[in-house]
Amino acid sequence: MAGDTAGPPLPVVIVGGLHADARRATVEQLLAEVPGGVVLHHDLATAAAGTVVRTVRDASGLLSAGEAPLVNDCACCALREDLVPELRRLADAGAVPLAVVELWDSVEPKAMAEVVTAGGFTVTGVITAVDPALVLPCLGNGDDLADGGLAAAATDQRTVADTFARQLEYAPVLALADSPEADDEDHELLAQLHPTARRVPIGQTARRVPIDHGDPISPRSELVKAAFAGFDVEAAAAAQHPACALLPADADAHGVATLVWRRRRPFHPERLYAALEDLTCAAARSRGRFWLADKADTLLHWDAAGGALCVEGAGPWLASLPDAAWEMVPPVRRAAAALDWHPEHGDRCQHLVFTSPGLDRDGLARLLESCLLTDAEYAAGRDAWKRLPSAFDTLLEV
Repeated sequence: MAGDTAGPPLPVVIVGGLHADARRATVEQLLAEVPGGVVLHHDLATAAAGTVVRTVRDASGLLSAGEAPLVNDCACCALREDLVPELRRLADAGAVPLAVVELWDSVEPKAMAEVVTAGGFTVTGVITAVDPALVLPCLGNGDDLADGGLAAAATDQRTVADTFARQLEYAPVLALADSPEADDEDHELLAQLHPTARRVPIGQTARRVPIDHGDPISPRSELVKAAFAGFDVEAAAAAQHPACALLPADADAHGVATLVWRRRRPFHPERLYAALEDLTCAAARSRGRFWLADKADTLLHWDAAGGALCVEGAGPWLASLPDAAWEMVPPVRRAAAALDWHPEHGDRCQHLVFTSPGLDRDGLARLLESCLLTDAEYAAGRDAWKRLPSAFDTLLEV
């Protein structure tokens, strides 16, 4: 294990993103500014031939190359099996101040950060490289990854849009390419999609600073500082969980708007189902949690991008659990439930967020309101709600 080595721990930064040019520029800057830094990359483009090509290099060039066989016909599985041993080899060799794991185009950082951490290494940063001019085209691209040769397995059914959204929203740091084509709307869309992200420019000249004792790296650009800033895998996972996700706030600037829609009353399953297409196409990106009158105990996750919607159950609402079960729930989930708590419905709520250029906020809000139970339906009570047509059973594969 990494902790068994005699030298200091090997810091690992993960750099990913579908925008390959921006990602490569990010990696090159890290190598240039961190003397002795090493980058590991698994190229999944050869997966169709049965192998994954691994390269290890530093600023001077290629250090080693090899192949990792597919595992269960899955290129990402091969990456997981091969990555930790390679990191351990670098740690054992010593004198490596930073290992940069450059992910292949469609590989998502969440899984790799968890693999690296489980392998005994410290992830000091997760960075998604972004060309601001390509954010809207990527979010609007509902094509399957397989159509563009970007699938990580024969069974990979992800789309360009949903993959890009997860890459973008998981990383606490976004490395931004200096794109002449990007305008204020592009930058505003990025800011509203991930308002808490630290956005750092690629190619910014490092500011000269005194060398700190025990810190061999100076000067440090904002990008290098971000690579060593630290990363909490558990907190990042919690921030993505639909029950306690940190969703964007209301915003409206430079032609881009974010509508945060929160209500207590449940949705009528048939009316919401009939409106799904219009709701999905109303925004470049929408996400959140919601509840249906006929499934009052189930927290449902809403995740839409590229004109496609994924709705799935995300476990029970805490209000539906016995008190004894609360001790088994992570504190962050209990805290999120407490913030949403209602005397009658507990943590059950509608919390949906829509972000897009040209968003019709009023029309979208009216459509959402029309999908809620009417006053008469609401007054009929939960026993009556359970008898409503279960329009979502097929979608939820119940």
